[in-house]
Amino acid sequence: MAARRNPRPDWVIARRVALGHRIADLRRRADLSQEQLGNLAGMDRRSIQRYENARRDPAYSDLLLIAHALRVHVTDLLA
Repeated sequence: MAARRNPRPDWVIARRVALGHRIADLRRRADLSQEQLGNLAGMDRRSIQRYENARRDPAYSDLLLIAHALRVHVTDLLA
């Protein structure tokens, strides 16, 4: 895959960081480890880790799975 020619704007990176913080906060409130959340969402722990650390943009379907596993609405992750 080719590298992105134009880097993401700062506001996009800030939103990605905020999303990661919300996922981590909701996971901790649910008293779940990254491994446990990954198992509940049907994905790898490393994916959860990458989303929480803003290293990767989650697909919408992954956001739906994470929200379902955390028993919140997907908009709670994006607020």
